Amino acid sequence: MSLEKVKKTPLLSARVFIATYPGMMRIFQQYDVGYFDLIVADESHRSIYNIYGDIFKYFDALEVGLTATPVEMVSRSTCQLFGCDYKKPTANYPLELAISDGNLVPYKVVSYTTQFLRDGIKSEKLTEEQIAELEDQGIDPNELDFEASQIDEAVKNKDTNRHILRNLMEKGLRDIDGQLPGKSIIFARNIAHAELLAELFAELYPQLGGNFCRVIHSKYERAEELIDDFKSTDESSVRIAISVDMLDTGIDVPEVVNLVFAKPIKSKVKFWQMIGRGTRLCPNLYGDGQDKSHFLIFDHWGNFEYFDEDPDEDDVSQSKSLCQRVFETRLALAETLLQRAEMDAFEEVIDLIYEDICALDMNTISVRDNWQDVEVCKDLDRLKTFAPQTKTRLHETIAPLMQWRNVMGLGEALRFDNDMAQLQLMLFTNKSKIDVAKQALIIKIAKLQMHLNEVRAQADAINEIQQDVYWQDLTFFKLEESRKALRSIIHLRKKDTYEPRPEVFIDVTEETDGIQVQERKAKIVSVDYEIFRREVEKTLTPLFETDAVLQKIRSGEPVTEAELEQLNALVHVQNPNVELNTLKEFFPESTETLDKILRTIVGMDRAAIEQAFTDFVQQVHTHLNSKQQRFITLLKNHLVRFGTIQVEQLYEAPFTQIHDGGLDGVFSEAQADVIAQFVQQFGVQLGNRNQNNQQPRD
Repeated sequence: MSLEKVKKTPLLSARVFIATYPGMMRIFQQYDVGYFDLIVADESHRSIYNIYGDIFKYFDALEVGLTATPVEMVSRSTCQLFGCDYKKPTANYPLELAISDGNLVPYKVVSYTTQFLRDGIKSEKLTEEQIAELEDQGIDPNELDFEASQIDEAVKNKDTNRHILRNLMEKGLRDIDGQLPGKSIIFARNIAHAELLAELFAELYPQLGGNFCRVIHSKYERAEELIDDFKSTDESSVRIAISVDMLDTGIDVPEVVNLVFAKPIKSKVKFWQMIGRGTRLCPNLYGDGQDKSHFLIFDHWGNFEYFDEDPDEDDVSQSKSLCQRVFETRLALAETLLQRAEMDAFEEVIDLIYEDICALDMNTISVRDNWQDVEVCKDLDRLKTFAPQTKTRLHETIAPLMQWRNVMGLGEALRFDNDMAQLQLMLFTNKSKIDVAKQALIIKIAKLQMHLNEVRAQADAINEIQQDVYWQDLTFFKLEESRKALRSIIHLRKKDTYEPRPEVFIDVTEETDGIQVQERKAKIVSVDYEIFRREVEKTLTPLFETDAVLQKIRSGEPVTEAELEQLNALVHVQNPNVELNTLKEFFPESTETLDKILRTIVGMDRAAIEQAFTDFVQQVHTHLNSKQQRFITLLKNHLVRFGTIQVEQLYEAPFTQIHDGGLDGVFSEAQADVIAQFVQQFGVQLGNRNQNNQQPRD
């Protein structure tokens, strides 16, 4: 049952409930704390934020959090929210393993930057031709001084974005026909940047029509329709989606083969979520039996270099709410007044503190969790005593609870309360600051709209506080009277209007010698190995029938170092990007020779395998029944495909499909021992691949 449909009455008949976080927040207190036995929270990295965390604090149930990108900071930890140690989840299935297991596809990264993207746009670095272009556009080149971080934010250069689009169209992975790029997502900096990219695409490729490349953002009414169109496999569907945050997470389009990072990314969580948009398997993407093997990432902002340095996630502690700031100022004021024996003023402030505490809603889960402290502090006599223990409780427990007060529509009044309390505090701690602090307050009051009856009713108070004499003989109670008179009308003033800074659009040709393109490693071993393995396989496969060294390797025959060097030289001619000796770097623990490692990629020759098994059967004089023959056929196929096998694999799938016991279930003990001994000759001990920091899976 979907909890989104629950209005007022809790459902009691259903056994499984489905809800969004916001939906559950609206109704969770309608249910008893022990109502649910199990709570499964998907995308649980979101739940570390206070508002959703209340759901998990409220219910007494077994809680399971699922996320590909846990947030782990000192002040916010997904693992700790679910009762685990910091950065230590109960179970972890990293991207490294998911790719190695074949459950996700690997990716290639191409860094593509221009001069402007690296260095910004500065007048002193422009060429004569670029200066002339700007002058033709009516722009003074001397006014241009933009850092790289401001590109596509404060200033947008059309030619820079043409390079981004042309690179995708010319270098991106193609569709089944090899004619056009496959499904692609461009991650833009903002809506204006996205719209500029779409406009430039239409200029560059008008023949592709208006639906080939579309901006997808929540501000557009048809955003969900466009997402469905992008997910569609119809030939006329959206092929390139330009996203502004909307497709960064949560979208599942297996056909995506190109990701374009056209913006800088600083959040590690968002970075891996964005990469996850391309990792989905897609069978038969390029025809029957031709699955999606990998996807391509064009990084135009050096994001991979940034995260190579493993920067700490910004750990910004939650800012204090306005109500908490007012409450803490009043606590400081009360403490100062008591110290100076200003008892009448002290009791006045204590009454305000008492009112703040009584305004806390006991139905709020965080307040309810601290109900004992709240009830203790509602004792007015205890508050007036203001003992050290009470002050500690007020600062450490009650003040943070002020964020849960319902102050909708009271923001201006509370800010005014805080301004006045600060001035009252300065009266007793630092009078010299009052002259500066009062200026902002007087300016605010001077903007009250006197034509309004509510404002005019407080004309005397408004006039008084703007006079110099008011400030010459200032007292706590004079400020307090003004606060009470004006707090309810302070919002009725003329608001300052700010003209948004106009966006700067220019069209300056990027220098071609300033473009830097580099294919770089993902720094995740299973990703880099899988990409390299496919490159080696693609290069060697056409040589199976003609190269004698490769034929020896696939037949399981030994080869010399000289023969391997000969093969490596031939490979270099076919593909300069492949250096066979690189394979050994992936397996530093292995003592196997390069030819055997190669065999795990190119597999074994079927004829050689058939001959080896024929000789084996004749030597042991054994007769195979139908099940045993099927088992041996599986074994042959495995060796042809993978070039190696370990004895323990004979007790795993697919061999257990013939019998649950694997080898021992199909053969007698004596036969199994002989087969195990025979199989050992095909083993290649690769050991563990060189490990990097494993990244989350999504």
